[in-house]
Amino acid sequence: MPIHDWTWKESILMRDDLSLEQRLEAMLTVALEPISAEELADVAEADAAQVTAVLRDLRTQYIEEKRGFQLAELASGWVMQSSPDVAQWVTRFANRDVSHRLSSAALETLAIIAYRQPISRAQITALRGVNVDGVVRLLEQRGYIDEVGRAPGPGQSILYGTTELFLDRMGLASLLELPPIEDFLVPLETAQALVAEMNSVSDDLDGA
Repeated sequence: MPIHDWTWKESILMRDDLSLEQRLEAMLTVALEPISAEELADVAEADAAQVTAVLRDLRTQYIEEKRGFQLAELASGWVMQSSPDVAQWVTRFANRDVSHRLSSAALETLAIIAYRQPISRAQITALRGVNVDGVVRLLEQRGYIDEVGRAPGPGQSILYGTTELFLDRMGLASLLELPPIEDFLVPLETAQALVAEMNSVSDDLDGA
């Protein structure tokens, strides 16, 4: 008698005594990417609205119980992820292998695209002051950015924007949740003080 190669979906559906909460938790625990409520409902044989309600209840339950994980509703669906409260331990664990991390140049380019999209490669180069062809290719290969259109006028340069994968990796539901760019800028008073200090040092060196 041949051995049936059971899939995780079949094994869940075979158990009639499992609650909807158990089915959803099981699927989200093994999912490698965010899953929409509609897809979860299809597999769990439930209504999408019911699935959404159950997931939101579970999300609240995990927060109240101060679990090390939480349910998040991202741009492309629901995902089980670590709680912000245990971020330092997750960071320590993730830093064991940093080969997958982006360079500072790639992160800077990604930030420019995130806040200025849609944006062309030439515009990114102008803002960074260096050639970004290699970095843009890397970000595109990683799936963080994609072509979103063409610029009007001669040449019709390719315009880039961030992807759902970028939102998922950042833990965001939409670009509206990006922190205000002002949070990363040096205050005007600080910048003026630095310029004055640099000019003072330059004058001292010239007079030496």
